[in-house]
Amino acid sequence: MNSPLVLITGGTGFLGQAVVRRCLVRGYRVRVLGRTPMTGELAEQVDFIRGDIVDRATVDRAVKDCDYVFHVAAKAGVWGPWEEYQRINIDGTSNVVVACQAHGVRALVHTSTPSVVFSGEAFLGADESLPYGDNWLCAYAETKAIAEEVALKAASDKLKVCALRPHLIWGPGDNHLFPRVLARARAGKLRIVGDGENRVDVTHVDTAADAHLSALDALLAGRANGKAYFLSQGEPVRLWEFINRLLVGAGEKPVSRCISQRSAYRLGALLEGVWTLLQLKGEPPMTRFVAVELAKDHWFDVTAARRDLGLKPAVETWAELDRLAATLRTK
Repeated sequence: MNSPLVLITGGTGFLGQAVVRRCLVRGYRVRVLGRTPMTGELAEQVDFIRGDIVDRATVDRAVKDCDYVFHVAAKAGVWGPWEEYQRINIDGTSNVVVACQAHGVRALVHTSTPSVVFSGEAFLGADESLPYGDNWLCAYAETKAIAEEVALKAASDKLKVCALRPHLIWGPGDNHLFPRVLARARAGKLRIVGDGENRVDVTHVDTAADAHLSALDALLAGRANGKAYFLSQGEPVRLWEFINRLLVGAGEKPVSRCISQRSAYRLGALLEGVWTLLQLKGEPPMTRFVAVELAKDHWFDVTAARRDLGLKPAVETWAELDRLAATLRTK
């Protein structure tokens, strides 16, 4: 009897590869759908389909014969045309859901984000009873909220679905969060936004990946169907203490210069206007969404994930941060 066939969309990405590795360890047959070729030691162990989740025929071909699907692919970032976010995050998720229903997939784990509840306000221990957000300030948050709704509304006895909301994923292989922080610090462009005391959730990539497999197990065992879960290491950190410990460990000076949240927000609004008017490429160095995220508390109650998914941190946060920071020192 063949082992289950599992599809991971976005399986060439940071979190996606971690999920791929865990599926292979379990003995699953693994198929990956991605826009960039799979490389390294994983390339020979998976069935790779190169394509885009916005193409329904490609998604249908990728999902065919699969038992389970992890939908990790998404367009991240805080800047860009609404239409592009819509195509990838909303339409792409819809394509995945439709294909899962058509091909009798038993379980779908959808990778979401805490940004789906963004409202511009602080969150201190909030849980999944929070409604979807408003006052979005960026297309990413709004389209991911709509995508999560699309996924969860498809939950049924035939197709079990849950959504996971990991906050600030970091760890070895991260090519987005820590590299950007270090680049800005080395360029002298990093500032503490607000009073520097705000606490946020962080999620090590191994914790997030473990939770994806645990979510699949929960769905197959009759739990978690139709539900969303916040994920984290379980203990919020002071954001700027976390960033400065990374910087010092990587051989850089800690950031000490500050900008008020109000000033950062106004600067973000100004830069957004300039980028829109002049149609500049790339993200503005500050946006209103980023100003809020860097200045306010954003941490969530993960009791539900502990109860239903057995969520637990895969590493000790500070020890792993120190170990990783040391590998990022410039030679």
